[in-house]
Amino acid sequence: MEYITYKNRIAVIENGEEMGEVTFPLTGENTYTINHTYVDDRLRGRGIASELVRRAVAEIERLGGRVEATCSYALLWLSRNKGKDISGESICCPIDANKTNTK
Repeated sequence: MEYITYKNRIAVIENGEEMGEVTFPLTGENTYTINHTYVDDRLRGRGIASELVRRAVAEIERLGGRVEATCSYALLWLSRNKGKDISGESICCPIDANKTNTK
């Protein structure tokens, strides 16, 4: 399995086939919003979605950006694994794909 980082997107490849992705467009001044996480049914339950979001957060941190999320999976992941955004402020993580984080 291979993870490939593109601009604002990370994909997971298995046997030459793209099997999942996370996207995190620049949505404000130095703010990236994780807005989509997908893993093919054949790979679910193996921690792939978690790894995709972890890598997205690491990439955003590497870029010196601030993390926000509208993807319900990413919101849940952030609340469980990060608990704070890049600036060190607590984040509010309502599990609602139609809302963004609020400070």
